[in-house]
Amino acid sequence: MADIKWATQQRLQYIEIMAFYTGLVTRSDVARAFGISDAAATKDLKLYGQRAPENLIYKHNVFGFVPAERFQALFADLSPANVLPMIAGNQAAAQGPYGDEHIYGITVDSLPLPNRLPTATVLAQIVRAIRQQKKVNVLYHSLSDRESSPERIIEPHSLVNTGSRWHVRAYSNNSYDFRDFVLSRFVEARLLNESAESNAEYDDDWVEIVSLLLVPHPKLGAQKQNSLLIDYHGENGVIELNVRRALIGYALQRLSVDTTSDHSMNPSAYPLIVKNRDEIEPFAGWVFQ
Repeated sequence: MADIKWATQQRLQYIEIMAFYTGLVTRSDVARAFGISDAAATKDLKLYGQRAPENLIYKHNVFGFVPAERFQALFADLSPANVLPMIAGNQAAAQGPYGDEHIYGITVDSLPLPNRLPTATVLAQIVRAIRQQKKVNVLYHSLSDRESSPERIIEPHSLVNTGSRWHVRAYSNNSYDFRDFVLSRFVEARLLNESAESNAEYDDDWVEIVSLLLVPHPKLGAQKQNSLLIDYHGENGVIELNVRRALIGYALQRLSVDTTSDHSMNPSAYPLIVKNRDEIEPFAGWVFQ
């Protein structure tokens, strides 16, 4: 690594992440991600092949490279904790050469929360299913009493970061509907050579966007209510958020909204309530009390 420039290392990391998680990396992928020419991208792929000759296999039918069975990361950190934020932020590269040095001179810390993520191998199978629009056979441990067997076949179409955990939105071949599956509850996943019959376009709760109207808790004093409106950039006394119907419940949880019918929760801990409850509740009944 020491003899490879940092900018080149970033592209080699991208090649590795793209190949492992999506199952395919092409010259155009590298060129588009870093704004370089096809010739330069070809040079990077050739360099990667020289440094990790047993990792990638070229497939003429897709004009790109797929990971070999014994793929071993050489340049990138393939842990879900590292890769998922990159996917969420649409970032092609991470891990600069700065170590613990704060290049902006500012310390940023985060809460030491439990790692609620699957293994890299399981996540890669799910991401490949999304990218390639395939079905995937999984072992999933649900908290629902109605679920009898952990084995099922799903057709995933999107990842969701709720702020506290990661989900995958998928069609369940077992229950014949679209559902949210918590990533950390997958213990096994195997990509099937069978095209998905559904996609996001058929998922009405995913496609439809609704306006979530929030207002300060009525039990708060006028000064605190005004501070909340300033904090959330409310207009005319209302905080409006455009949310996918499938994500309304998670938004209410994340914002600590009082979802009781009589607003009986502690306003200091749950400082907001839903103004358009009748419109929203049918799509997130599980979070309302």
